[in-house]
Formats: sequence, structure tokens, C-alpha cells
Amino acid sequence: MIKRVLIANRGEIALRILRACRQLGIEAVVAYSEADRESRAVLVADEAICIGPADAKHSYLSAPAVISAALATGCDAIHPGYGFLSENAAFAEAAAAHGITFIGPSAEVLERFESKAAVRALLAKHGLPTIPGSDGVVADEAAAAKAAEKIGYPVILKASAGGGGRGMRVIQSTEDLTRLFSICTQEAQAAFGDGSLYIEKYLVDTHHVEVQIAVDKSGTALHFGERDCSVQRRHQKLVEESPSTALTPKVREEFLVRTAKAIGAAGYRNLGTLEFLVGTDGKPYFIEINCRIQVEHPVTEMVTGVDLVALQIRLAAGELMPMTQAEVERRGHAIEFRLTAEDPAMEFRPQAGEITTFRSPSGPWVRFDSHLYAGYEVPPYYDSLLAKLIVWGNTREEAIARSRAALLEVEIDGVATTRDFFLGLLETPSFLN
Repeated sequence: MIKRVLIANRGEIALRILRACRQLGIEAVVAYSEADRESRAVLVADEAICIGPADAKHSYLSAPAVISAALATGCDAIHPGYGFLSENAAFAEAAAAHGITFIGPSAEVLERFESKAAVRALLAKHGLPTIPGSDGVVADEAAAAKAAEKIGYPVILKASAGGGGRGMRVIQSTEDLTRLFSICTQEAQAAFGDGSLYIEKYLVDTHHVEVQIAVDKSGTALHFGERDCSVQRRHQKLVEESPSTALTPKVREEFLVRTAKAIGAAGYRNLGTLEFLVGTDGKPYFIEINCRIQVEHPVTEMVTGVDLVALQIRLAAGELMPMTQAEVERRGHAIEFRLTAEDPAMEFRPQAGEITTFRSPSGPWVRFDSHLYAGYEVPPYYDSLLAKLIVWGNTREEAIARSRAALLEVEIDGVATTRDFFLGLLETPSFLN
């Protein structure tokens, strides 16, 4: 078993990993940048170590800094959380070369599932339906135009090496393609170090649905239900819930079983999330995989009762799956709201500054994952996520009613947040229906 973990991340996920380590009886060290010296994870950690300046390139994204910190503090494993180095195959390989366990898929698996275009082809061979698209990456604008004509407009240009909406544009015509191809290439290169793009048919009126899976070293693959992530801004998620209203019971069960079977057969290992679009025909189409723990993993934890971070650590340590598919029971409905330091009235412009007042919600069926405290200074250097409110109910309607009550208890002053946006969302007929 892993004995000592370096937590190479920040914010609420650093705290979440710290709690899982303590539950498992594993020592943990929190790595932090100079900007996060007074962060809650650092303040409550048994041990913490500075890995560099505020600029993530020289701290959280610096493989040498993170590995040096792990070696200096006697850690035999690194948990990268999400973002930063969590899906970096070279980093996972470097960690392994120093005898350090990477808590996630191995470097070999990360490399195999690195290219979105290649993964679409791989999983299609194992029975997952995919959206019509280009045959792998498009070499240049001319190849993209040829693929788009064959597929039929509208199409969507996507970065092969990343996500989060960067390097992605909807293309309605050849004029759009000429105008936006180089922009997408540059965005993808800047964000992921890889400017390659591929093309998919653009589906309208879709739900964004993802499946949480886990696979042990023997290839035993389980699913933990699906999450609906359709409420987004700038192609990034704001609200997630489980189960999805877009799937019928019959489609859901067949879809979940097929997904787990396909990902195990394709050679994936450890935790991961497969993302799909569900069209007006009610059928899911695979679009990409995330080879890490997700921001929205608590939604699944609330409906299954499974500690996914602890499971991820145990699988990375080489343990076999501690449960069967029949033992994964899904109960009720859970919704997660991402409370971010953004101003919805200003097109969700990011905010920074001191948290002058902080009050978290409480009560039965409410979970609040946050690194905030009164007096905390929200830095301008990183993702704007402040907290995640997760609420459970026996039904979706009950979960929504409890969410309203919980959101009214949230008080975060000093920066603009998305709290009032969510209260408005919960009164919107299109969301309620």
C-alpha cells in the first residue's frame, strides 16, 4: 500500500485528496505555490512544501519541481488531482522512473488515450457509437475543408490534445473554416502544446452526459452511473447532476454496461470519465475521455456512496476492485453547483480579491467542498472555482428544492460569485423541465 502521498494541486481538490488519504491512514504532504501559502489545504496539512512561484508553469505545472518535492519529503506517490499535470504522460513516466507511484493511469495508458481522435477510433472498435467526424486529425485547412464537406455543415473543430473549450469552434460554412482554423490551431498549441485538430459533426439540442468508470489492473471495469453536465458557459461546466433526464431506463442500463465493457477491453486502467452527447434521438455518442478524477465526482459519490478518490488511490497501489458491479447501487438524485469567482452579469468575468465574509450551508443531504475562509485572498492566477455545493434528494424535484434552501445559506462576500445565477437557474422552466 502507498504510505505517503504528495498532493500536487490546490484549492478544494487538495483538501478532498487530503481527507481521502487520512481516511486510508496514508500520510500526506501538500505542495503549494507562493500564491497559495495561506491556503486552507496548507493550513490544515500535517506537512506542506513550497514548489515555486505563483506562475503555474514554474510550480504546479513543473514536473521537476513536483518530483523534487516528493523526493525531498519522502513521498512514495503523487496525486495530481485534476488539471495541471493530471493527464501528462511524460510526468507520470518521470515519476515512475524515480520510484514514485502516479495516482492515475500509467504513462503507457495516458499515451494511448492522449489523442481524442485516436481514442474515438479505438473505442468505436470496441462498440461505442461516435459522432461522424474526420478520420483522425486534419493535417491542414485544406484537409479540414474536405472533411467538413464530406460530413456536412455545421461541424465543430476540436483540439485533439485537450478540452475545456479551448481550440474549439463551431463552423457553419467554408468561410467560417477559413477564418477560424488558424485561431483554433494557435489556441490548442498555446493551451496543450499540440496544435492538432479534428472535426466532428455539430449536433444541436444535445445533452452532455458522462459516465464514471474505474478499471483495476486485471481489467475488471465498473461503471458508477452517469452525470448530466449540459449547463455550461464557454464550453465549461457549471451544473452537474445524476442521473441524466436525457436517458430512458432501458437506454441507460444498456449504455452503461457497454461503456464499462468497452473501456476495459480497450486497455484503460484506474479512474476515468467517458463523455458523450445525447442527441434528439435519445442515443449517446462518444466524444472524449478524461483520464483523471473529475471536478464533479462528488455527484456520483452522493448517489452511489462510493469514495472515488479513495478507490483511485487503492487502484493506483495495485489493489483489485473491492466491489462488484452488482454492489454499486445508485440511489436518488444529486446536483452539483460550481460556485466560481466570476461575475455572471459581465459574461462570467473572473474575479480576485479578499473573501470578507464566508458562510457555508449545512443540514442533511448537503455537501459543501471548499477551501475558503473569511480573510482568504482569491488569487488571480488560477481557475476561478471557489466551492462546490452538492445536494441529494430521493427525486430530482426534492434535490432542486433542497438546493434552493442550501444556496440561500451560502454567503461569500468580497468577490462576485455565481450563487445568484444558480438561484435564478432553479426558477427557469427549461431547467426544471
